[in-house]
Parts: sequence; C-alpha cells; structure tokens
Amino acid sequence: MIERVPTNIQAASAEFVATNPLGKVPALVTDEGCVLYDSPVICEYLDSLHDGAPLFPSPGKLRWQALRRQALADGIADAAVLCRMELSARPEPLRWAEWVERQRSKIERALDELNAESADNGERTVTIGDIAVGCALGYLDFRFETQDWRGSRPALAGWYASFAQRPSMQASAPYDL
Repeated sequence: MIERVPTNIQAASAEFVATNPLGKVPALVTDEGCVLYDSPVICEYLDSLHDGAPLFPSPGKLRWQALRRQALADGIADAAVLCRMELSARPEPLRWAEWVERQRSKIERALDELNAESADNGERTVTIGDIAVGCALGYLDFRFETQDWRGSRPALAGWYASFAQRPSMQASAPYDL
C-alpha cells in the first residue's frame, strides 16, 4: 500500500531533504528503503510489481508510442510548472512575459499534437503515456482553470473526460495543501 504524504517543498523539513536530496515530488520510499525520485522512475518501479497488463509495453512500436506520449505530457507539465512559478512566485514587475509565452506556446503545440493522436486512439490497454497525459491535463485544470485548452481540441477533451473518471485518476487528483 502506498501512503500519500502531503509535502510543502517550499518549506521542506530537514528529514525530507535528507531522504530526498533533490527536494522534488513525487518521491517513493520502497519497502527496502530505497528512495525513488520522479514520476517515470516511480511508475516503472510500480509497474514491475504486478502481473497485469504493463504500463510500459514491450520493445516495439507500442512502447515507443507510449514513451513518446509520456514525453509530450511531461513537457506540458514541465512548462506548466515553470509558468506557475513565474506567475505566482515572482513579483509582477519582475515577471518575464516573453518567457511565460514561450512556455505556453510549448503547451499549446503539445496539446495540438495530443489532440491529433487522440482522434486515432481507439480502445486499447492503458499505458504510461495515457497516465502522463491524464496527469498533465489534470494539472492544467487545477492550476490554470481559466485557460480553455479543450475548445479547439475536441478529441483530446473527449478522451480526457472519459479518462479522468477512472478511479485511479479520481484518487490521485491534485489538491492544495
């Protein structure tokens, strides 16, 4: 069983930093005491612990599609976090508008690509790429709720509306501390 521990990384405790030198979330402490950092590593570790359908497909076309989708989603999340930090942590007179716009452009291009892919996304086994996309879109809804990413991306919006109803997505929805 996984214990979810709310953590404020801006005011991380000495114990947290000693366990997690990067001070990033997520991090997972295994039963053996090994600390794993970053979502892709944690997901691959968890995927190794079950006998069901793998989140990381075997080598071949499906694996590369899943990893590519994961990379697009991770890029969206990275750019969104950078925008969030710039817009919430930096005083308004010091904000770098052009830099924020570059991050937003990355997000928009990646969303357009995912929308095009979603049109071809029939019923299939869920992969790490799908989970990463679901998490990135959930983060956009959580932190940038006034931005309408769905409007010009009906295929992606439809996919996400269904995917967001999964119990795993409901149980891991982001929240403020």
